[in-house]
Amino acid sequence: MPGLEILIDRNRQFITDLYAGRATRPGFICLPPAQNVLGELGDFTTSDKPVSQWVPQVVENYHHQQALLQALGDDNVPVATLSTGTHIYAAAFGCRVHIYGDSPAAARPLVETAEQADRLKVPDIWTSPSLYRVFELGQAVRKELGQDVPLGGPDVQSGLDTACLIWRKQDLFCAMMDPSGKDSVKRLVGKCSDLLIRFLSELRREFPTHNPCHCPGVWAPPRLGPWVSNDECGSLSVAAFEEFGLPELVELSRRFGGIGMHCCADAEHQFPTLARIPGLYGFNRVAARRGYGPILDHLAGPGSPVHVLAWIDEAQIADLLARTPRGTRFIFVRFDTSPDQGRAWLERVRALVR
Repeated sequence: MPGLEILIDRNRQFITDLYAGRATRPGFICLPPAQNVLGELGDFTTSDKPVSQWVPQVVENYHHQQALLQALGDDNVPVATLSTGTHIYAAAFGCRVHIYGDSPAAARPLVETAEQADRLKVPDIWTSPSLYRVFELGQAVRKELGQDVPLGGPDVQSGLDTACLIWRKQDLFCAMMDPSGKDSVKRLVGKCSDLLIRFLSELRREFPTHNPCHCPGVWAPPRLGPWVSNDECGSLSVAAFEEFGLPELVELSRRFGGIGMHCCADAEHQFPTLARIPGLYGFNRVAARRGYGPILDHLAGPGSPVHVLAWIDEAQIADLLARTPRGTRFIFVRFDTSPDQGRAWLERVRALVR
């Protein structure tokens, strides 16, 4: 087995080639069981404890990735991930955050009416603990692991998804259908997107090795645009998504030279619209009622995004690879993997493309 640095350099080049359309096979990545960065200490973005207390868990998870790569020789590039919940942008606007004992924190709605939404101002990153503590933890981890360590995370919510956290969702959906309220929805989405753009711009400036693929958290070339969660598209009609969600994604892609996207909603009806986003380079689809197959209907072939699929069993991998149009690219990710499990899995899935 080659040395660790040789493996990492090889894998970095392979994944870069895959996104560029030069690689001819899928990527197969194994990730070890991870210590929960939010763990016993709780959520670092809502805590007043020094961020240094979360560094050991981030570092330990990174070293476990290195060890598994050394054992397996798969396609992973280890990433030191700064995990957060989905709440961080809504919290910056003033939403209270509910802290759970065994899962990530969640924002609670702040407004119920168009008038209340219109009074909100775009917050300052550097006075919002849920955002500036991400920079503090990143700097502390980088000090421990070196300037060139790939830093992963935090969660990246689209402006639409954050707006749906800030404005009580049933009231926001009613406002979308009300001629007197829909402009307020668009303004709030715009404010949330503006905050996201400012935050991501500063994050990319401070951490040039920042990994854009926040979900499922495997390495992508840092030069690529951000990887944005959009789950609310599943709850909207095509017409509503085109009006309230699509313009933001197009603008994000324009500003950053492309975007990746995560979606864990039942959103197959939006796939033709997603295919229209210029520069959509990556897609993480979590299976809904129809599984993974629908991605082949509208997001396959040359020019389609790289599908980075986790939480997927081997039968589904085999089915996708057997039916996929030429030019479709995949990265398949297996979580919570021991070395023995990883070796057996890699042997089976690699045989599918020989």
